[in-house]
Amino acid sequence: MDQLARRLGLSDAVLIGLGSMLGAGVFVAYAPAAAAAGSWLLLSLLLASVVAYANATASARLAAVYPESGGTYVYGREQLSPFWGYLAGWAFVAGKLSSCAAMAWTIGVYALPDHARWVAVASVVLVAAISYRGITKSAKVTRLIVAIVVTALVVAAAMLIGIGPTATTAGQAIDVSVAGVLSGAGFLFFAFAGYARIATLGEEVIEPERTIPRAIPIALAIVTGLYALVAIALLRSRGAEVIATDPAPLAGALRATGLAGTDGLVRVVAAIAAFGALLGMLLGVSRTGLAMARDRHLPPPLAAVHPRYQVPHRAELAAAVVVILLVLLGRLVTAISFSSILVLVYYAIANASAYRLPALTRTHRILPVIGLVGCLTLAVFQPIATVLSAAAVLLFGAVIYAMRLPHG
Repeated sequence: MDQLARRLGLSDAVLIGLGSMLGAGVFVAYAPAAAAAGSWLLLSLLLASVVAYANATASARLAAVYPESGGTYVYGREQLSPFWGYLAGWAFVAGKLSSCAAMAWTIGVYALPDHARWVAVASVVLVAAISYRGITKSAKVTRLIVAIVVTALVVAAAMLIGIGPTATTAGQAIDVSVAGVLSGAGFLFFAFAGYARIATLGEEVIEPERTIPRAIPIALAIVTGLYALVAIALLRSRGAEVIATDPAPLAGALRATGLAGTDGLVRVVAAIAAFGALLGMLLGVSRTGLAMARDRHLPPPLAAVHPRYQVPHRAELAAAVVVILLVLLGRLVTAISFSSILVLVYYAIANASAYRLPALTRTHRILPVIGLVGCLTLAVFQPIATVLSAAAVLLFGAVIYAMRLPHG
């Protein structure tokens, strides 16, 4: 069986997690979240981060036991049953392909709005080319992108907090409810979903038993602090009602300060961030596709590893083609919600798998329960049409699995 080379250290693994999380979410998720949660936006962020932490802890514990490519596809298979592993892999691939499309769309919308679709397609092609050449090159590109995005977000938040309120008109009042806060948390979860990309790279991480459990919480802690800073800055600058009306709230807040060039600068940074997240996500999708192809749940040729670059090149190319089709046929907002639901299902299975680990104490089993309940709750409080669409995709995957079972 072809094996991937172990080349990633702790800093590389953390950076890939950061690059996967610091993408379109921080630039586009606050608007729909504020529309749902109103002035309770920070509570939604807290709920999303708690669920993300539970998921990250479950993924880290499982990755230490199963240091191989595939993530929850492997964990569910080993701890629950082959079906649950398969369903996790199916949900991950479908959800992250949609998320890749959302990231590509974000690049186009921010970089060249009048030609967003074709810029998005070109971005997917470029990311596939970089990923094809090897994981270490991808990590180097991600390192540069993370440095740019973190610096820009900290500076922008500091400016907004320092300048103070800038909104000249009030938006429509938002009725706050428990359902709204949960819906807002579901939208904001999209901005977190990326840390487990580290776990899906299990075969390429040096000393995965030690590196992965350390890298995931570090990456998540950095991003949570950064997102909270941005949320506080937006609320102070414009208020939830105005944030909810602006599809690019950070750019709008900076533009409202009257400082020349800030709008254009944040557009460039947003495009760079989405590019970095797209790169990390394509890596994760292709590695899960590799694991599923090895078990013949996807076409076996996708399990091939390039003899020179040591990457699953066919799985990467197949993922890129599907993302391009989604960009050509789909929309940004629907892609975000659809991705969130399926990825929450994926992590629900991860938490259920972590609960079954024999070495866990009774106290340690509480967190997987919180993660499982949290994932399912945030998923069902997304827009009903998207929930039904995601359920149909999962049902379709289950039907395919059942058709492949031996009969007689």
